[in-house]
Amino acid sequence: MKILGIGTDIVECSRIAEMIDEHGEAFLRRIYTESEILYCHSHKRSTEHFAARWAAKEAIFKCLGLGWRGPLQWTDFEISHDEMGKPQVRVGGRSRDYLQSIHIQDIQISLSHCRTHATAMAIAIVEPNRHAPHV
Repeated sequence: MKILGIGTDIVECSRIAEMIDEHGEAFLRRIYTESEILYCHSHKRSTEHFAARWAAKEAIFKCLGLGWRGPLQWTDFEISHDEMGKPQVRVGGRSRDYLQSIHIQDIQISLSHCRTHATAMAIAIVEPNRHAPHV
């Protein structure tokens, strides 16, 4: 296993709440997938869950070394959980093609949130026997 990069992010939940209040559905649909929106809205304190997913996507962009540049789209990355509750990343669209082109095998993430803040960490793992590109 070889690591391409590690990314982390922290966000104030109130910042995400303000974005949702100000831009509503347009903001939600630009950043989150339909499944993420449904998941977050199913929780009493949905803003914390939206904020955790924002932080996760930011951390992913950082671990790939691209920030908001390049071929990556917010909604190409879906944060979900496996049957045991472990967070996982599903990648689609042009972002999936891009990750394949730079030999990314997996992105591991960790999320945490409370009433005021959400944080996430992401690690991009390169396929065995491949070299991590300089992005």
